[in-house]
Amino acid sequence: DGVFNADILIEDERILELGERLHERELAEGTRMVDVSGCVVMPGGVDAHTHLNLTAQGTHVSDGFEAGTLAAAWGGTTTVIEHPGFGPQGCGLLHQPAAYREEAEGRCYVDYAFHGVLQHVDGTVLADVPEAVAQGFPTLKAYTTYEGMLDDAALLHILSALRDAGGLLAVHAENDAIAGFLTERLRQEAPLDPLSHPRSRPPHCEAEAVNRVLKLAKTADAPAYIVHLSTAEGLACVREARRSGQKVIAETCPQYLLLDETAYAEPDGLKYVLTPPLRAPHHRRALWEGLADGSIAVVATDHCSFSLAQKRERAVESVFDCPSGVPGVETRLPLLFSEGVLRGRLTLPRFVEVACTAPARIMGLPSKGRLEPGADADITVIDPSDERLVHHDRLHQRTDSTPYEGMIVRGWPRHVWLRGRPLVFGRQLCGTAGQGRFLERAL
Repeated sequence: DGVFNADILIEDERILELGERLHERELAEGTRMVDVSGCVVMPGGVDAHTHLNLTAQGTHVSDGFEAGTLAAAWGGTTTVIEHPGFGPQGCGLLHQPAAYREEAEGRCYVDYAFHGVLQHVDGTVLADVPEAVAQGFPTLKAYTTYEGMLDDAALLHILSALRDAGGLLAVHAENDAIAGFLTERLRQEAPLDPLSHPRSRPPHCEAEAVNRVLKLAKTADAPAYIVHLSTAEGLACVREARRSGQKVIAETCPQYLLLDETAYAEPDGLKYVLTPPLRAPHHRRALWEGLADGSIAVVATDHCSFSLAQKRERAVESVFDCPSGVPGVETRLPLLFSEGVLRGRLTLPRFVEVACTAPARIMGLPSKGRLEPGADADITVIDPSDERLVHHDRLHQRTDSTPYEGMIVRGWPRHVWLRGRPLVFGRQLCGTAGQGRFLERAL
């Protein structure tokens, strides 16, 4: 815990020792020394929320596992946890994690794990929960909106089943009735205006669902994980539940910390279509405060790299036909360091906690997210003097845009190791597709 000067000794895939002046010892023949003076040495990033291989609204994201994990490696993230999309109607609970695991095999530059996804809840699904947990998929995702949404009764049943099995429910929390009602109205009034997107899903659309999910979790005496929190009102619900003694974990994303709804007025406003949408500036300030005080535990990306070309193609008649999502797995750590640490919004230890340590701990990856003897030697070295102008052509994700275009960001990875092997060294790629391993998780 904290910030200190030290050497790190790696043996095979693990951290063997941390201490001062280890380099002055007589070390084993063949030991390689790397001088990273003046840099920030931290655990490899853990991104608990990605959609690297999603197909939605009839189109597939632009990267996939190989390109997506390559971008993660360049950005200093050494572990991703993928949220699968919905599978065939009526498929079993283990169908999607198994299918995604098969698709990822041999393609990933970084280590990877999977959440399960809930499309319906019945007796068979509930009976399969213990098996999903036993097979290393202890976190399941539910939606309170979209076609595969769960109603309150289903949420109560799955919360109870996961509680008993030692799992955790992650929830995309938006009120489907509010979003549907406003969407239909705005389809008639302003179908081509990107600003119709945030107007169709106002802050209270999220807050109502967050509040309801947390009340259901309290009823079931179960923990809950709220993904991509975007509003001050939703954060207030999380704080209230935590004060009452509930185990509630909140996640937010860089886009909600750094961007706001004025972006939709830009000529290419479609590229910011994501769900939940970007908000008014005061929500950004509230989320930074929530991160700093511990009310928000995790910063993930919800990386979902639909290209601007894909969005334009789909949104010819209505912005509501536009696939929702933005890329971010490569820029997460640099953005958080530059805009969080260097601007005084986060301490350096808190930055590491929300980007590495907490997601690893919460998601059941005890060998990840920490620089300690026995942990995996997943190490990212941030150069605080490395200042760059963000441009999509200079990133490695396979897309034609980034929501952070034109931002000046200071603090990019110089070196990245995965289990003791270099992924990126001296800003040169060393890793290969297939170097990443599947990780079974247990909470």
